Amino acid sequence: MGEYTIPEQYYFRIHHVRPRFKGDIENVLIYMAEEISAVGERPVDEFVQAVNQAIYRYPGNAHRELKTINNWRTEISSLFGFIEHTELTDKPGRRAIELAEHQDLVECFKTFLYNFQYPGAHIKPKNVLEQIEAGVHFKPAQYILRLLRYANRDGGNTVGITKFEACHCIFNDLRVTRDNEGVEATWQRILMNRKNNLEYDQTGDVIRYAGDIIDYMEIANLLKTYDSRTYYLNTLEEEAIIKFCESTEWYGKYDHMIEQKSGTLDEVKSCVNGWFEYVNRDIQNTDFATDILAYIASDDVELKLLKESISPVAESEDLIQRENILQKRIDADYDSFSTKDIGDIGESLVHGHECMRIKLGGRSDLIHLIKRIPTQYAVGYDISSVELDERKRYIEVKTTISSKPLHFNRVHLTKNEWNTASSTHDRYFVYRLLLSKTEKKLFLLQDPVGLYKNDKINMIPSDGADITFDPKAVGHFEELLTWAN
Repeated sequence: MGEYTIPEQYYFRIHHVRPRFKGDIENVLIYMAEEISAVGERPVDEFVQAVNQAIYRYPGNAHRELKTINNWRTEISSLFGFIEHTELTDKPGRRAIELAEHQDLVECFKTFLYNFQYPGAHIKPKNVLEQIEAGVHFKPAQYILRLLRYANRDGGNTVGITKFEACHCIFNDLRVTRDNEGVEATWQRILMNRKNNLEYDQTGDVIRYAGDIIDYMEIANLLKTYDSRTYYLNTLEEEAIIKFCESTEWYGKYDHMIEQKSGTLDEVKSCVNGWFEYVNRDIQNTDFATDILAYIASDDVELKLLKESISPVAESEDLIQRENILQKRIDADYDSFSTKDIGDIGESLVHGHECMRIKLGGRSDLIHLIKRIPTQYAVGYDISSVELDERKRYIEVKTTISSKPLHFNRVHLTKNEWNTASSTHDRYFVYRLLLSKTEKKLFLLQDPVGLYKNDKINMIPSDGADITFDPKAVGHFEELLTWAN
């Protein structure tokens, strides 16, 4: 047994920006997407100051040095393209706005990986030039997916790859990153190393960059792991995987330099703004939004229950009639809106929750009073519900989907929502629904305006109200009830 080493003539260590917040990346990105989007386009100095202030407000950052805050901002900008640059201004990138609006972190990471390549302006110009001089021309997520599809070509999904194998046999080997060696040859090399029981240098600093990309692919739901060691294709994402594998998307402004394996720093710097325009372009005909019910369901049985829960109907004395009505409603409603629309799904799940809450409280006669309010009515809430004593309950639903359960201590209410909360007092509820692979968490915040007036939560006016709070001090969790007829 020995240690595998890349032949010296093919060794080139590839790298990218590694965020200081890597361990908390989903929480940080969704927070910063919202904050950057709210800043809007401004002169560079004003934009930087506003974004830095937002970073200071992130939990744990209040007393950090300015250098650290600046590093956060540049890492978020460079790696994820959340900021676009013009000659005189900075502005929120399309990717930041998408995440802020969609609240879909899984989609965010798919889009990021779909665009990500070496070389790219996510690293300093001198490091881009090093990759150009080495002839690097490589899209990591695409290559890994192609490799695993090839490895499982005979059917099933029993063959995976480790971060160590990805690092030494893909990322740091110019036969792959420069010569675009076919996945067949790379896979044979990995199999030969396994047959010969060769080990790999597993030092954290050595495998970190390949490990990052594989972690991001797991967050994007493209890969899955059972032991945090071996990573497999997530066959439930076959449509997205095919899009990755067949994509010809590439930022080509470096190509003339790559062909010559030479360039100048000025040439590299001239590509920077173009890179951020590229990663923020409108990706036409490519929809990476998450099929939410399929994503959060653990199996087909739960998926069926979730489908039913988005279309509850009032109790009927005739059981057969009720089941027929329910099935027609499920078929109609499930087909009438996209299961990728996080707002619709969140509201539908909460609507089912409310119906079940009333049913379990022995007031099935009130279920018909629980209604979703069309957005165009702009009444300042999403669902009109009731208490068991028939008093009204007005519910604003805020839904987020992520790979892992999120921390949360903030909610944004529009001017209309804040005004409605102000006029309805303790009848107004914010339902914070956090959906992930492992949890469906529902947090209720009652009477946000009253809590603010009593100094129990903080509020910053920002085209409405940015509310921050301590979930241990205000509000409470409830089990998300699934409607059952």
